[in-house]
Amino acid sequence: MKPDDVTVHCLALPGSAEDFPFGDSPAVYRVGGKIFAILSEGAVPPRVSVKLPPDEVLAMRAQHPDTVLPGYHLNKRHWVTVLLSGGLEAEEVRELLGQSYEIVVASLPRRLRPA
Repeated sequence: MKPDDVTVHCLALPGSAEDFPFGDSPAVYRVGGKIFAILSEGAVPPRVSVKLPPDEVLAMRAQHPDTVLPGYHLNKRHWVTVLLSGGLEAEEVRELLGQSYEIVVASLPRRLRPA
């Protein structure tokens, strides 16, 4: 999956927004003010960090040790960094982004959840 595809997918999710709190990069995707994805386009290879359930973090890292890494500068129990180098199919990356979004939405107070 290409970084532009990650951006398009993230921004298509209800209530999502993109911002750049750390300068020009990375792009941060939020829902209800909480981060669900961080895209580092300028990294080689480009990468995206997503939030997952702790048991799935371990499983993904074990299944794809060269593509799914501990979350870079994030809580390693809940976050993974996925290299966008072709190790995972685009559909798998989309599923991870969707799962991360759903985890964050579920943690929001009802009044902040997208309709």
